[in-house]
Amino acid sequence: MKGEGKMMIKSKMKWVGLVGLVLSAFSLFVHFLLARFTEEGIADYQSSVTIFSWRPVFENPDFSKNSPSHKRLWGPVRRLESLHPDANPRGYYTDPRSESSGYVFVRIQGGFHEIRNSICDVVVISRLLNATLVIPEIQSTTRSKGISSQFKSFAYLYNEDNFMAALVKDVKVVKTLPQNLKDARKLKNIPSFRVPNSASPYFYLHHVLPVLNKHGVVELVVSDGGCLQAILPPHLDEYQRLRCRVAFHALRFRQEVQELATKMLHRLRAHGQPFIAFDPGLTRDALAYYGCAELFQDVHNELIQHKRAWMKKQEVGILLRAYGYSWDTILYVSGGEVFGGQRTLTPLHAMFENIVDRTSLSAAWELNRIYGREVNLVDTKLRAPPSAVKEKNPEVWKNAGPRPRPLPPPPARPKYPYNIEGWWGWVAESDNEPESTVMELRTNAHKLLWEAIDYLICVEADVFIPGFDRDGKGRPNFASLVMGHRLYQSAASKTFQPNRKEVVKLLEENREHLYQANHTWLTSIRSHLRRSLIDGVIRASRKSKPSSFLSHPVPECSCLRYDLTKRSPHSTGAPVEASLGLTHHCPKWMDSEIKTKLKDKESEEDPDEDISSSSGLFFRNSGGNHESGGGELIKEESQLDDQEELDGAD
Repeated sequence: MKGEGKMMIKSKMKWVGLVGLVLSAFSLFVHFLLARFTEEGIADYQSSVTIFSWRPVFENPDFSKNSPSHKRLWGPVRRLESLHPDANPRGYYTDPRSESSGYVFVRIQGGFHEIRNSICDVVVISRLLNATLVIPEIQSTTRSKGISSQFKSFAYLYNEDNFMAALVKDVKVVKTLPQNLKDARKLKNIPSFRVPNSASPYFYLHHVLPVLNKHGVVELVVSDGGCLQAILPPHLDEYQRLRCRVAFHALRFRQEVQELATKMLHRLRAHGQPFIAFDPGLTRDALAYYGCAELFQDVHNELIQHKRAWMKKQEVGILLRAYGYSWDTILYVSGGEVFGGQRTLTPLHAMFENIVDRTSLSAAWELNRIYGREVNLVDTKLRAPPSAVKEKNPEVWKNAGPRPRPLPPPPARPKYPYNIEGWWGWVAESDNEPESTVMELRTNAHKLLWEAIDYLICVEADVFIPGFDRDGKGRPNFASLVMGHRLYQSAASKTFQPNRKEVVKLLEENREHLYQANHTWLTSIRSHLRRSLIDGVIRASRKSKPSSFLSHPVPECSCLRYDLTKRSPHSTGAPVEASLGLTHHCPKWMDSEIKTKLKDKESEEDPDEDISSSSGLFFRNSGGNHESGGGELIKEESQLDDQEELDGAD
């Protein structure tokens, strides 16, 4: 009986164990299904519990938006309030003709700003040639094996459907070539042009169009950030407005990128505070162009790091603090991930507490989600280390000849990636560009998405200030595109464009007393920044626009929205509209919306503000060192300065 009882117990134990194994296997199976098919639901749950590294600190969070300080620091630039976006056709402009000259297939190479410029150009070229545009292929980076297969080429960065729908009245756009032309392209049997930068309309009408009419298809390879001259003849102004419709309306980023950028904007504004966006533009190419580095050896990299810290701390930080922005102002720095992230932002923390970038406003899983599903490129296989014992061959030594033998040549100098990236002709033994690894291609593709997020946030910022606004080729870069977009979308938003040469002179004048600056120096800094709000726009029309139309889309894509003769009695200087060549008035339906707001603004009285209350760290009251009338004089001068700015003299 005891034996039978033990057998029964053992049998039951086996069944219990078997059931447990089955349930465990079923649980694992369900877990994998949930992980595979409910990614969006899990992401929504994670978004509600995400913990970010940014913890803002504010001295006075409940400030009044009607206060003099708020108006001076964050208010609109009144002399630019009359400019409003108007990229609609103004003259005779027909829909694309039903009979097309053929297909234009485009391959675009370059960084974020080069891709954006080039896409706008190829749309205009397609309209000029009456051709059907195949959605451009943006650089091989987005098609390499290390990139997610969910999004390919153009769709990796931009929304294809919105691009096609927005241009339906301008250009015929298709997603792919017909199959017969696809096969011909694979065999390299279609004509191809490597178009020069800033080619003229004559080049396309007299060189490309005849080939297009003959073969029905052409391939354009664009690699220099643009394939059509920025300034077109006056009779082609409609093509300039087409550029604006492409850049500011048709080119919407992929939905996942748009959503993440919107979330980050909400997180920036969640505390009810305005923020400044700053783009340093301190890429290796730009530093070389401006003469900040030479061959990029180790010592030069150290100099670059020192220059970066000096620029951020001694220039941008001091300018903003001298203008009156307090230590608790939110400062969003774009591009931080590209050149070292939070570590290189340490100097700015001495002046601004709330410095953020995209890494501190988003969780790691949120950034990973926009990349899509990517294969693991890390080699996890364990390999045996190389043997340290060298084989000995006594017979070779016996017949080697007399000693001593000459020493072998020294090994080649190791070439580190940060030494040769982008500058192979300077530091490498060959002028040919080395092939990028799969990991480098993946990182370059990720940079496009990072810059897309930065672009959206910088355009929507309350204040924007650029660092370097030229790339390594001396052409307008990311910051220039942001300033052009802000000028088109909301011209009155504050966009400082300081003149670096003048700023350096002002800093040198007061180098020994930066933290106890006197009133005259502070007034000079503030006056320069005020002037840069207008002078920078006028300067861009001369320097940036000839290289990139999108950096200054005025006057072609703007209109005047009220009567310019009704200017503020305190305003001084010539109308900025005349300097920009802007004469086109907005339609009447736009004018009617502004009349009430204009009357309200004219009836407002702008209160004055003492400069000492907004100078913060750089100005300290020292009544004992001044005569009794000194304080009144300073206050009177500062009141005149504030009145001048608030009335639109800027």
